[in-house]
Amino acid sequence: MSALLPPGGTTPPNPPAQGVLPSGGTTPTNPPAQGVLPSGGTTPPNPPAPGVLLCLDHVTTYYAQMRILEGISLQVGDGELVCLLGGNASGKSTTLKTILGIVRPRAGRVLLNGEDVTQWPVPRRIAAGIAIVPENRRLFAQLTVRENLELGAVLRKREALTDDFDRVHSLFPRLYERRGQLAGTLSGGEQQMVAMGRALMSRPRLLLMDEPSMGLSPALVQQNFRIIKTIHSSGVAVLMVEQNATMALSIADRGYVLSTGEIVLEGPAAELLRNEELKRAYLGR
Repeated sequence: MSALLPPGGTTPPNPPAQGVLPSGGTTPTNPPAQGVLPSGGTTPPNPPAPGVLLCLDHVTTYYAQMRILEGISLQVGDGELVCLLGGNASGKSTTLKTILGIVRPRAGRVLLNGEDVTQWPVPRRIAAGIAIVPENRRLFAQLTVRENLELGAVLRKREALTDDFDRVHSLFPRLYERRGQLAGTLSGGEQQMVAMGRALMSRPRLLLMDEPSMGLSPALVQQNFRIIKTIHSSGVAVLMVEQNATMALSIADRGYVLSTGEIVLEGPAAELLRNEELKRAYLGR
């Protein structure tokens, strides 16, 4: 039997056929296809991969109106040694300052163990397991070696430090001999030992190192990198900024290359050592 008309006898309107525009001719809004950027073109944040301790996610950093980093992304796995290479003014030290919280990015995120720490102050990041060996050591010259080491554990209040001193002295026996000496009277190599020992006193999960070979003799550079390798072998993740690309890549798991604030090369350290472009730009070949 044919369908009954509603009261009044008017034929009910038919729904538009599939694909036919409604009255007015306006195309209905379609949901964005999977993978298409939302309006504005902003890249969605990338979740860190499992086992990643540190993740920079599309980080852009400025000093006043000067752009230093442009959308860089890098990762350091738990217990991994990663080197960050590049020439002068490429943004290497700014990357470390952004991770530590000295500089805040204008865009992007800093993730530590999967947690967004972009807005965290420096002390909170250090308490969460980040430590730094800064460029030029930055010791307190008028304090003793022992006192400089103690400052590395300043956030570990009321904790016993005996085991930590023993660990530092086992890595740097010279510091035990010099424990009562003013840090400003030490040689450059000894001061680098104090800076590394001070960082280790906080029991870091992630150790940032800014130009650890700067100002050292070739023999001390070799010794320094052996110690860095030992620290890494103990389970501490390391992100090392270094201009000595050959030496850094020889002990690293992976590497990134910065140029004018952008990452231009990345990959396993062994592959980067064979990369012809890297050899010409940074290895002098």
